[in-house]
Amino acid sequence: MGCRQTKPDSSEQGSPVHLDLLNEGNGVPNVDPRLPLNARQVFKLKQSWKGIKRNIEETGVEMFIRLFKNNSYLIKIFKDFKQLETEDEMRENEELEKHATFVMSTLDETITNIDNFDYIKDLAHRTGNSHQRFSDFQKENFKKIKQPFLEAVKLTLGDRYTDYMATVYTITIDFVLDSLVEGYTDDTSLQIKLDNDQEIEVKENDRSLVKAAES
Repeated sequence: MGCRQTKPDSSEQGSPVHLDLLNEGNGVPNVDPRLPLNARQVFKLKQSWKGIKRNIEETGVEMFIRLFKNNSYLIKIFKDFKQLETEDEMRENEELEKHATFVMSTLDETITNIDNFDYIKDLAHRTGNSHQRFSDFQKENFKKIKQPFLEAVKLTLGDRYTDYMATVYTITIDFVLDSLVEGYTDDTSLQIKLDNDQEIEVKENDRSLVKAAES
């Protein structure tokens, strides 16, 4: 995870709620019906996430430590810190912290703009698609971050991680991870131009063909 994009127009972020965006009679902002969260959940998520954002590096490192604790083989995918073995080594490693912060920044971009469905869906698809270039990565790896993420968020928020917020964060991370998998398995065609100026068409998720075409 980690592809960054141009942020949506400032009018889409943190702007006052307009009257024409309110549900008639109850003053609750409308949300895109494609989003698996209702308006109250979106509001609570954004408020809660501020506590994570203030501790984003620590939360990210904790998330990856818990990921590797339960899936030790996954650390071998990361060439910059695959040699780490103990929890202390992981907490002190700058490369792991850098990657964890990068991943959390992508999640931050998503949650900050959670009510902009098209933007966050495109962001997740592009991020998922970008993982095709890693030969050792499998789409199933995305889902393995779910529980470590929830545990790290719970640890950071403490008493603020109520049963209600646990439900909201679970719905949110499921949505994000499903979107990442969709992006990873996207079979959109790519036009690859070879050295002899010949163009061939391959599928983005066929990494072997892409690598062969580019080599």
